[in-house]
Amino acid sequence: MHHLPQTGSKPQDHLSEHLSVKMAEVNALIKSRMASKHAPRIPEVTAHLVDSGGKRLRPMLTLAAAELCGYDGIFDVHLAATVEFIHTATLLHDDVVDESAQRRGRPTANLLWDNKSSVLVGDYLFARSFQLMVETGSIEVLDILADASAQIAEGEVLQLTAAQNLATDEATYLQVVRGKTAALFAAATKVGGVIAQAPKLQIEALYTYGDALGVTFQIVDDLLDFQGDPTVTGKNIGDDFRERKLTLPMIKAIEAADQTQRAFWHRTIRNGQQEKGDLEHAIALMAAHGAFESARSDAQDYGMIARSALHDMPEHPLREILGDLIDYVLNRLH
Repeated sequence: MHHLPQTGSKPQDHLSEHLSVKMAEVNALIKSRMASKHAPRIPEVTAHLVDSGGKRLRPMLTLAAAELCGYDGIFDVHLAATVEFIHTATLLHDDVVDESAQRRGRPTANLLWDNKSSVLVGDYLFARSFQLMVETGSIEVLDILADASAQIAEGEVLQLTAAQNLATDEATYLQVVRGKTAALFAAATKVGGVIAQAPKLQIEALYTYGDALGVTFQIVDDLLDFQGDPTVTGKNIGDDFRERKLTLPMIKAIEAADQTQRAFWHRTIRNGQQEKGDLEHAIALMAAHGAFESARSDAQDYGMIARSALHDMPEHPLREILGDLIDYVLNRLH
């Protein structure tokens, strides 16, 4: 396991530091492309989300992948901005679908403006992202990012139908995660390799890394929903349970449940009849069936897949930082 250079330092900070010049260009491009001559609400809504202190991890992954493969042109900046626009568009749409009131500790755009503005500005950002992709002149890039956009939407729709369905299994959960989270991670890293015209083996390794990192990230997120420290995560314990959103620890516990336990899940998740003490009981059931340990083990397995993919990449300080990123995601569980 790699050790981080300084106590308490985060690999995304090292990534940000290493890529600071390029990221300044990405931010400038985002600002110029989110402008609108005729609809001032567009930059207002976009700025609220873009300036809200997000980690900008996905665009940094694109820049890192391109540099790792020796790219020295300008289109990695276009692609990084594209990836951030797609991500921002999906967040705007997600908050409407989930009826969220808060994101990153601030009121959501749909709360400050309205659902219509959030949906339409999200659509505008998707359109802008495709304009940026086209400017690279690469059909392969267009193909990868268009495919990722379709996968994200597909994952969100699948989650709607799977969320309160007690028959949802781990394979369906993974399909949802691969769509709504991992698809953009994988596309972000892969297009960096493609724009650098890297060998096929490296492009595939970058895709595998992004996909496995995305799955690890989401499983850890789902575990933190039940086991995290709200002062660190910024989220309440048990939000997924309250929102009746079936995640990996719950799916594992339901698969192992006896008749009485199934009746509990049926009442609380399928029918939404939740009473005082139900969250604590749900957590106790997951613990009793070893669901937390099993999900943690799955996250570590995907972390290992991501790490082994990096072995196919050239020696580079960024390769070390990308390795540290995997450890950082997993270490959030401690």
